[in-house]
This record gives sequence, structure tokens and C-alpha cells, in this order.
Amino acid sequence: MTTPSSPPAADDSPAPEGPPRDRGMGQRAAAVLVFGSSAAVLVVEIVALRLLAPYLGLTLETSTLVIGIALTAIALGSWLGGRVADRTDPHRLIAPALGASGVVVALTPLLLRTTAEWAAPALLLVAAGTLLVPGALLSAVTPLVTKLRLTSLAETGTVVGRLSGVGTFGAIVGTVLTGFVLISRLPVSSILIGLGTLLVIGAVLTGWRARRWRRASAVALATVVVGSLATAFAPGGCDAETRYHCARIVADPERATGRTLVLDGLRHSYVDVEDPTYLRFGYVRAVAAVVDTAFPAGEPLAAHHIGGGGLTFPRYLAATRPGTRSLVSEIDGGVVRIDHERLNLGAATGIDVRVEDARLGLKRLKSDSRDLVVGDAFGGVSVPWHLTTSEALRDVRRVLKDDGLYAVNLIDHGRLEFARAEVATLARVFRYVAVIGAPVDIGLDPAAVPVGGNMVALAADRPFDAPAIQEALDTRETDWRIATGDTVTAWTGDAQVLTDDHAPVDQLLQPHRSPTVR
Repeated sequence: MTTPSSPPAADDSPAPEGPPRDRGMGQRAAAVLVFGSSAAVLVVEIVALRLLAPYLGLTLETSTLVIGIALTAIALGSWLGGRVADRTDPHRLIAPALGASGVVVALTPLLLRTTAEWAAPALLLVAAGTLLVPGALLSAVTPLVTKLRLTSLAETGTVVGRLSGVGTFGAIVGTVLTGFVLISRLPVSSILIGLGTLLVIGAVLTGWRARRWRRASAVALATVVVGSLATAFAPGGCDAETRYHCARIVADPERATGRTLVLDGLRHSYVDVEDPTYLRFGYVRAVAAVVDTAFPAGEPLAAHHIGGGGLTFPRYLAATRPGTRSLVSEIDGGVVRIDHERLNLGAATGIDVRVEDARLGLKRLKSDSRDLVVGDAFGGVSVPWHLTTSEALRDVRRVLKDDGLYAVNLIDHGRLEFARAEVATLARVFRYVAVIGAPVDIGLDPAAVPVGGNMVALAADRPFDAPAIQEALDTRETDWRIATGDTVTAWTGDAQVLTDDHAPVDQLLQPHRSPTVR
């Protein structure tokens, strides 16, 4: 007799998990959102530096400030995005995050330039807001999308790792695209307005299914359009935006042929497009006085110019010393284009301009090949640090002939710590050093408090004819004086020597309170 078999016992073990189910966010859509939002954060960060440079200067402190705010936004957005994603449906948050960040990004040029012109004390606060808000919202997209893709604990590492990699790759693409392509081809306002528009369009596509979001999308798009139109009338615009500067050409109301090249709000060069012998800026007249004294009148020279700007001094040499060969290292090709198109460079002869970093340009020059080297390169209000060091100056000395001369334009204020350090560095490399400037600033009036501004440092391996230089300065109607020998030694004191290993130029230099005049 057989007994009926009992039904099999129920299996209490968990069923194997299959592939993750799609909760409305496919892998491709998730990758696009994470890639795009991460790229946008870096685009905003890099372009913000360009927007702030005319008002805060392009210094290490400005760059550090912007990077710090951007990193704070990324950390804050990632943290808040993750917390919110665990408490509500991420679907409802992605579109608003994209839309709101798009509006702020598109309005950033208008907000910053208007604030800088009309409410300067609030500039840092507004700048922080225009970086923090979109940066945090865009950084929140990654944890929101990650939450939607985490449908199986078995693939947590794969999903998180994949989206993290996609986000990092997006940030890399945003950085490279902005630095190598966008800034060289488009105004910064156009970049931000275009990016803001793309973000709002992304928000519309992401949240279109929600009826209430359609109305918000229309408002966001309208805001971007109105803000874009208003940006065209905002103060602080540029005649041209180059890779490095917001450039303007300002006509001299007192001299019909006079033009001032303004880069990031600083007057870099004054050029008379018809009379290259007319020198407006005092430091240029001082360099001319030194050169006219150091070399026989009318004798052609082989000169190298570190920094070009409006090419005022190369033009002067071409006009007063026919046959002079001036090689100019100017890092900004946009400035060179302005020289040709707006400042009548084509009329000058013997001037060869190379778009290159001046330190690299120096290395390519032959030894003992130059009578004169003139340093007049500035990033914002300071000389680029890598052009100030003893290693860079040894290269200057190498290319100079035995009787050659190096003249460099310096700007400093307050305690003149940078100017003293640069002169101390020159003294470490060259046998003879002199300083030309206002008596109160160069140690000729020790009891007075330095005021600061432009001054010219001279260096050579031959002594200077100080009385002849002073006579030439007086002839050119400057109130500057020349200091040499023990006076310079006492003035520099224990100032540090700048090297490639340690050259804290931005920390030593104290800019003037008003950064509009150089």
C-alpha cells in the first residue's frame, strides 16, 4: 500500500535576483544627465574666473577663491542630493535642479557685471551665490540619478562606480572644452547664456511629463531670454574677449590718434597710432630714457620684449632706431590681433611677434644675441611668477650681450615686498642693479612712507651712468629718480630671492585699492 506523497515543503530561501529593473531612468539617460551636469559645473567654474578678473584681478587668491567655492558647491550638492534622494522621489527633483541652475548660470554675466559696477562691496557675495547655487544643484543630480539606478543590491558597486566615472569624465571634458575651445572662440557671456539655455532645455525634456513643470519651464525659458537680452546692455562689456583677457580700446579725448589698450579693467598700453615716438605712460618714458642713454643715438638694436600689450616700446625703437629688430613674446594671440586690427601695427617695421609664453620664448633664443631685453608682462596686476625667478633671470642674462641691458616694469604698493624681492633676485644674477621710480618709493627718502605704483628695475653686467640717466629722465619731464649701489642694497634689505621652487609673488604683491589703472 502506497501512501500519497506529501506536497513539497515551501522553500524559504530568497529567490535569486535577476537583472535590475528600470524605474524610469535608463542607463543611457542616467549617463547623459550625470555627464552633462558634471561638465557644466566645471564650465561655470572656469568661466567665472574670466568674469571676475576685471574686478578682482587674475591672481592666485582669485583662482583659489573660485576653486574653493566650486568645491564647496560640489560637496554640498552631493551631500544634500543624497539625503533628499532617500526621502522623496528623485524623479521630481532632477528637472527643477537643472532648470534652476540653468537660469542662474544664464543670468551670471548680468548679475556679476552689474554688481561690480554699481555695488562693488557685494561682488564677492554675489559671485559666491552664482557659483554655489548652480554648482550645488548640478552636483545633486548625480546622487539623484544614482538612486534611480540602484534597483539591485547585487550591482550597487557597478552602478555607483559607473556613474562616478561618467561624472568625472564629464568634468574633464567640460574643463578641456572650455579651456581649449570655448573661451578662445566665444565671449564668456555667450558661453554662460548658451550653457544656461541647454540646462533649461534639459530640464524641459526631463520633466515634461509633469503638467506643473511645463508652466515652470516656460517661465525659466522666458527668464533666460530676458536675461540674455539684458546682458547686452550690462556695464563692463568688452570690445573683444581673448583667451586671457576682456579687452577694450579707449580713445583719448585729448589726442585724436591716442588709444589705450585696457585688459581686464587695467590700462596696459597707450599707443599713438600715428606717432610712435609719443610716450604717455611714465614707466615707458623711463625705459626710453635709459635706452637712449645706454646706447648711441640712432643705433639699431637687437631687442627682446617679454610681453607685448600694445607694443608701445617696440614701435618706439622702430621709429627712433631704424633697423632695430624687436622680437616680442606675447602669450595672448587675441591681443596681437587687436594690435593689427585696432592699433595700426602694420605700419611698424622690424617687429616680430610670437604668440608664446615668454619663459619658453627665452629658452629658444641664442646666447649673447640681444642688446636689450624689456620685461613688461603682466597677468592682472602682477608679473607672472615664473618670469620673476633667478632661473628665469639667468636665461635673460644668457641671451644678453656683455654690454646688454635688462629693464623690467614692476608694480607694487604698500611695503613694496614684491618689488624689493624682485630687485634682490636681480642682484643675485647680475653684477649691477638700479631702480627708477618716485623718490619716496625707492629709498631716496627713507623717512617717508612708500606710496607705490610703477617703477623700473635695471640690471646689467656693466655699470650704469646714473647722472646721464637722471638727466634723460628730467628731459622727459618725469619726477622719477634713479637709485644705485648702496642705496639699492639698503632698500632691498633682507628681501627674499625668488626661485622656481619658491616664488610667492601673489602673496608678496600688494595691489592698489583701485585696480583700474596700471
